[in-house]
Amino acid sequence: MQKHWQQILPIDRYEVCTNGLIHSYDRKVLALLYQPLIGPLCFSLYLTLLSEVEDNRLWSVSSSHHALMSTMAVNLREIFEARTKLEGIGLLKSWKRKEGEESSFIYELVPPLSPEAFFTDGMLNIYLYKKVGKIQYAKLKKTFSDHYIPHDQYQDVTKSFHEVFVSDHTESLYLPDDAAEDLSLEEEKQFITRSSAEDISGFEGYFDFDLLYSGLKDSFIPKKAFTPKVRDTIAKLSFLYGIDSLNMKNLLLDVIDSSDEIDVEELRKRARDWYQLEYNVQLPSLSSHIQPPQLHTQSAEARTPEEKHIKYLENVSPRQRLIDLSGGAEPSRSDLQIIEDILLNQQLTPGVANVLIEYVMMRSDMKLTKAYVEKIAGHWARKGIKTVKEAMELAKSEHRQYQSWANEKKTKKIGAKKAIRTEIVPDWLKEEEAAPVNSETTSNDINDIEERKRKLEEKLKKYQNRG
Repeated sequence: MQKHWQQILPIDRYEVCTNGLIHSYDRKVLALLYQPLIGPLCFSLYLTLLSEVEDNRLWSVSSSHHALMSTMAVNLREIFEARTKLEGIGLLKSWKRKEGEESSFIYELVPPLSPEAFFTDGMLNIYLYKKVGKIQYAKLKKTFSDHYIPHDQYQDVTKSFHEVFVSDHTESLYLPDDAAEDLSLEEEKQFITRSSAEDISGFEGYFDFDLLYSGLKDSFIPKKAFTPKVRDTIAKLSFLYGIDSLNMKNLLLDVIDSSDEIDVEELRKRARDWYQLEYNVQLPSLSSHIQPPQLHTQSAEARTPEEKHIKYLENVSPRQRLIDLSGGAEPSRSDLQIIEDILLNQQLTPGVANVLIEYVMMRSDMKLTKAYVEKIAGHWARKGIKTVKEAMELAKSEHRQYQSWANEKKTKKIGAKKAIRTEIVPDWLKEEEAAPVNSETTSNDINDIEERKRKLEEKLKKYQNRG
């Protein structure tokens, strides 16, 4: 993954354009529906770029990224990361042109989805529900909806155009040749209008349609039934609920109608029912995702214990990893929220989150400390860590640094005698230098520590063997 300074530099210039007029109501949608998902920095970047376009215009004047950094009081890395989040959620398109050593950009702001489209999206609305909770979600629905009066008991008495206006055929409607030029728009100009928002795209690469089609050869679903909308829905549902090709095939066979068309709404309902039955939970969350296949590094048969463990971490969700480390107990809501935050805000992959969970819990007496987790997660995000193997290697090389972070906020005990706790870490984390043990530590303390370490390591090996 390329670093931000390989993509943009402070001296690079940019212009902002809007994909149609963006109204004040759009700002309300962004603030209340999108901001919980993308965070305040992304929201601020969107509004800052929008403010550079004058009211009722479509283009801004040219500016530099250095000026943008000064305006927002953030560094270039934060701007780049916020930009990519806006791109991913469908609010921004970026265009780049190389000019010698410098580059210039066009940042095209896209209007947000309408409230109706957002609340019926099938993915964004579920993530919002998980993020804000039941009470706030209901409040947001009330904010963006109003009372409806059915029209079926009323008669439509609206006049049509021809009933109101009359064309005067007695007057010549002939136009001279130069009038045609007056009626058309000049080149390199565009009308100021309101464009439609765009659905989030890019999910088709996540789902193996070739495997799905091969499994449907003996069924009665024709390929024409897979319209762009149907394909997009299938890919989104696969990403959201973790549905593989075989299970998706069975769901599709249930929703194909007599006209050989796939009912998208019914497919969404069936996918939700499948998820609830499979996982015995009401709604999916990011913590239920597993590492995308394209980021697996352990494709061959695993031989060494570390290779087996990498394969295991690539095929288990962060939520399940927490359950395994807890001996089968359901993780607390606060622990799941910590993991949800690093997956959403730091954009860590599920496999990398598994390594982080394991590292922190094994060295912190099986506890997840929010500040400590977020600090390491931020470091891994800046490093562009995407695979399990990369996360393990970085944890090994930076272990001493992470130890110092953990000790920063510990209060120092006053007294002449202090027992030094033996560090408990995952098997894959090899210490370069053993921690010294204070000579005043009693033999009973050491025995207790060793016994606890042995039990934790046995528990870890038990779940490693499952992979």
